[in-house]
Amino acid sequence: MLHILRSLQADISETTMRHALTLLLSCFLLLTTANAHATDSYRGAANETAHWIAASAISEKQGVVWPSDPRDPKSVDTSMYSGTPGPILFFLEAYRYKHKKEYLTMARRGADALLASIKHDDPAGLYEGLAGSGFTLGEAYLVTRDKKYLEGALRTVEWLKQSAHKAEGGVRWSDETDIISGTAGTGLFLLWAEDHLGAKDVRGLAIEAGDRLITTAQHPASGQLKWMMNATFPAEMPNFSHGTGGVAYFLVTLYQKTGEKRFLEAALAGARYLTSIADVDGEACLIYHDSRPENKKMYYLGWCHGPAGTARFFYRLYQVTKDPQWMQWMTKLATSLTEKRYAGKAVTPGEWDNVSVCCGVTAQAEFYLNMYQLTRRKDYLDFAHQMSDVLLKKATRDANGMRWVQVETRVKPEIAVAQTGLMQGASGIGLWLLHFDAFETGKRLPSITLPDNPFTY
Repeated sequence: MLHILRSLQADISETTMRHALTLLLSCFLLLTTANAHATDSYRGAANETAHWIAASAISEKQGVVWPSDPRDPKSVDTSMYSGTPGPILFFLEAYRYKHKKEYLTMARRGADALLASIKHDDPAGLYEGLAGSGFTLGEAYLVTRDKKYLEGALRTVEWLKQSAHKAEGGVRWSDETDIISGTAGTGLFLLWAEDHLGAKDVRGLAIEAGDRLITTAQHPASGQLKWMMNATFPAEMPNFSHGTGGVAYFLVTLYQKTGEKRFLEAALAGARYLTSIADVDGEACLIYHDSRPENKKMYYLGWCHGPAGTARFFYRLYQVTKDPQWMQWMTKLATSLTEKRYAGKAVTPGEWDNVSVCCGVTAQAEFYLNMYQLTRRKDYLDFAHQMSDVLLKKATRDANGMRWVQVETRVKPEIAVAQTGLMQGASGIGLWLLHFDAFETGKRLPSITLPDNPFTY
């Protein structure tokens, strides 16, 4: 700390000054979290996570950015999946929950850099493009009420209007149909921007996007629809992130917003397909990772290809239809997960050393809490506690703060990295810890809820 203060008193370059300010802020964050864990494990862990993420920031002229892997300064991007938006969202929520100005400072500096770096020709997607940048800037506006962030978010909406391509049946932005980078995720952002930012003339575009998805659907059997990630990827991934679960979630959300029954009918056809391929065992079920023969008995357990994601679609169906069968399918998915956990046995190859929001423990913990809030079944809350405690046990914590060294890709178990981002890193895990702490302490605070999440805390 002293050497930073001395350098600030000297006649130094602008770049050095920016790095010094970032270091000062991260040191201050550490001082504020010194005794937090002893009094409140989840809140303390979130504070320690904030310190590590702050210390991983890279200062630029416009603000700060975050590399997904702090060991690699070139791993900076604007994707909501792994890039700078994740830490921005985390610090916005940390400020909202804890009222520490240093958290808001980090969030604003990140949002300033994001605002300066987005371009009209960026990809369109929710987790890998402009829609995610727009959502992040929109959340920055909702917390700070600084109109430059609102203007930036609405600028992304205008760029998405301009880049939409007319195609058979409607519009698209790329060949992808999915939540991650395709039409479904982009459409969800447009609906969110209308609801939260007052974006104009976007519902019609979302409707055209939905019509395009109906046009591109495949018909595996009478009364069923399914969606491939794109026309060239050889395997079908039926769950939430890249397949029918996510596309149909967008379509039923369109019905919820518009009342246009063709979207509900298409979503129900998607649900009939998913339930037809589910591996049902008594009161439990799972849906396979992908359609290649070697993977039809591989069941992921997280948000991307597992129960934590696909249940979102069934819950949205229940919200709009009130048909109890969709709650029953959610319970079947939860039962598969709880039985594996309760047995204490090694699970399928679909779970590996991953604790993230996308693929791992954080997704499962959040799903358990969602199920508890819907059903008030104590075993679900117990599992949410167990998984959250697993996060604390698996963390690396030292003077640098708290982070999680994990394997992102199941087929590359030799690559274990501590990341900063939302879906595979500390920002997403930190958000969960904030939300779970708020639930535990009885606080009913607004929370950042992504456009593909039907649940609220």
